Amino acid sequence: MRNPFKFSAAVLSAAFFTATLPAASADNTDLQALRAQVQALEQQLKVLARKIEIKEEAAAAVAPTTPKITINDKGFTLASADAANSIKLRGLIQLDNRLFFRDGGGIVNNAFILRRARLITEGVFAKNFSFQLVPEFGGSAVSILDANFGIAVNKWLSLKFGKFKSPVGLELLQSDTWTFFNERSIVTNLVPNRDLGVQASGDILDGTLNYTIGVFGGLGDGGTSNNADFDNDKDAVARLIASPFKARAGSPLQGLSFGVSGSIGREKTAAGRTGGYRTDGQQTFFSYLAATVADGQNWRISPQLDYRLGSIGVLGEYVVSTINVRTTATGPKTELQNKAWQIAAGYVLTGEDSSYAGVVPKTNFDLAAGTWGAFEVVGHYSNLKVDDASFPVFASAATSADEAKAFGLGLNWYLSKAVHFKIDYYQARFGFAPGAPAIPTTQILRQDEKSFITRFQLAF
Repeated sequence: MRNPFKFSAAVLSAAFFTATLPAASADNTDLQALRAQVQALEQQLKVLARKIEIKEEAAAAVAPTTPKITINDKGFTLASADAANSIKLRGLIQLDNRLFFRDGGGIVNNAFILRRARLITEGVFAKNFSFQLVPEFGGSAVSILDANFGIAVNKWLSLKFGKFKSPVGLELLQSDTWTFFNERSIVTNLVPNRDLGVQASGDILDGTLNYTIGVFGGLGDGGTSNNADFDNDKDAVARLIASPFKARAGSPLQGLSFGVSGSIGREKTAAGRTGGYRTDGQQTFFSYLAATVADGQNWRISPQLDYRLGSIGVLGEYVVSTINVRTTATGPKTELQNKAWQIAAGYVLTGEDSSYAGVVPKTNFDLAAGTWGAFEVVGHYSNLKVDDASFPVFASAATSADEAKAFGLGLNWYLSKAVHFKIDYYQARFGFAPGAPAIPTTQILRQDEKSFITRFQLAF
């Protein structure tokens, strides 16, 4: 019953009024009529109270089966009343414009590009079982980026099966929506991308230590699985990240996370080595000769850190990638070791917090209300060095650089949590192996790469 106190008060008031009527001021007929009215009122109140109880009982009976529909800038979610089951639809659209300067005039590389176009489906069943399906409609072909399901055993252990990002590169693991720059740094060339596999992960030591271990099909640098893995050679991958000050509210080190990741396995054939290392402008500056094949053990190790303090964000990582290659399937084997590192930082000018999971503006862009969203300035420096032993047997010094030094500056405008506009300037300077010709055969290597990449993004 919603109003038991009102009902009781009405009955008591009526009874008190009846009991205190002066006997001398009313005759018997009036007294009987008044008593009848009070009894009728009492009966009406009982009926009304019962009707309220019936409505509440009906609402309580229906509530557990009524689904909840949520539509906001995080996507479209249909969930059961107890939140144990849900399906979420999200989307990502990125339209880029690439503009290159002083490229020699012989390269047609200025373009509009639909960089990413995804309709993402995620779901949870019985609280502990989840799935994710991410098709890619951007680029030149439709593909399946992620297709996996997970089991949440407890906070210390979650299992994941299918196709997803290999947990090696720090910046690579960050969402495509939330990176400082439109394109990830050249360091990402040395780590595997999405692969088929099984992994276990979880938080231990009161959430201050996160671990991930897994077994994957195995990929060359920068590679992505084509949804099949028919060889016997697999990669073991592990990652350990510590956040020792996570629970210390107010500490300047609360937002510090650091750790190390790595992989070890065996790769064979041309598919086991990189298809090419690319600049920030997504132009290939190094590739192996077509006849070069991978054959033998490969391993990677990557120390990394992420630090956030209010509006300041810093990300750094170093990657060593080792591969064994042959000039042909029966040629002599050589071990090559390629290295890269980067440091990137951002500052949110409008005062919002910087986060590995992105910037959420305090107010959305709205001219009528005089609000502009959030603005962030970013910068980074990175370096990738190819093993000198790659030249001239496994790669050509005339067509490939052996080093790229790159820096970038950018401005990110978050009109809302879902709508972003970003503009980046990149510049890359190339180094060459001994014996390289004065003028490289590959035209993009004849001068520093200087480019603007502008992005319009909708992500929900």
